[in-house]
Amino acid sequence: MLRGFRDFVLRGNVIDLAVAVVVGAAFGAVVTALTERVLQPLVNAVGSPRTGGLGFEVRAGVPSTFVDLGAVITAAVNFVLVAAVVYVAVVTPMNRLLALRKRDEVEEPASPPEDVQVLQEIRELLRRQVALQEAGAPPAGPGGGAGA
Repeated sequence: MLRGFRDFVLRGNVIDLAVAVVVGAAFGAVVTALTERVLQPLVNAVGSPRTGGLGFEVRAGVPSTFVDLGAVITAAVNFVLVAAVVYVAVVTPMNRLLALRKRDEVEEPASPPEDVQVLQEIRELLRRQVALQEAGAPPAGPGGGAGA
């Protein structure tokens, strides 16, 4: 059971996923700080200073109904940046590594199935028989060379 689990973990997919989660979480903090401290103030500058940023109030004069579009834009930029870094830092190198492994592996040609081998033998026997007939020799077979 432990051997199967070890093979599963070392197969590659689990390791890829673990690395992606760790890198994504670590880089997420950097991107969040960048978007909240740099991008959010720029987006909020477009909105009204009375409402506190880019957005609108569903019911005028009720701050709890404020729809903050700036926060949605910031979250979208945050997602795109994290996804791009994970792709460049993890997925691209892993794909290159897998391509190198496949290129290095030499595949041995698989032997044909038994029925195909039998058919190939029959084909060769028929070719020999035709060649002997063309050369004028009697065909070799169960009835002898007399031709019945």
